[in-house]
Amino acid sequence: MKYKSNNNVYYSCKYHVVWTPKYRRSVLTGDIALRLKELIIQTASEINAEIFSLEIMPDHVHLLIEIDPQYGINKAVRHIKG
Repeated sequence: MKYKSNNNVYYSCKYHVVWTPKYRRSVLTGDIALRLKELIIQTASEINAEIFSLEIMPDHVHLLIEIDPQYGINKAVRHIKG
């Protein structure tokens, strides 16, 4: 297992995040899914997060991501979903 570090800690914090569109409608298909994937990858690189797995299904998104614990998973998800 490879650990990362910043000025204060060594860490390996991986989070499995799942979210769905309202009423779990099947809207994440075709060009929308491709654009969503691009946006998630772009946003993750902006916040220095590493994506291990990203799967976009028609009615939900699975994301396995590693984030600096001092940044926080709540901020990361807020930026990605925003």
